[in-house]
Amino acid sequence: MTQVDNDKLELAALESRVDELIKTIEGLASENQALRTQQATLTTERAALIEKTEQARTRVEAMISRLKAMETR
Repeated sequence: MTQVDNDKLELAALESRVDELIKTIEGLASENQALRTQQATLTTERAALIEKTEQARTRVEAMISRLKAMETR
């Protein structure tokens, strides 16, 4: 095998590896975007749940206050 043939084989192998790396990077970028979208959705849901929890806490505290007031009558 000549040096030229050897160089061509090495170049073909390198091109193949670069193509694999590009596909991997594209896949990771896509996955990263999906995870960022999911994180944003979960953050929004968490904020809504925190708000609902706070509203429920306020209502329960008001009920407890009313019950205590009824107790003292």
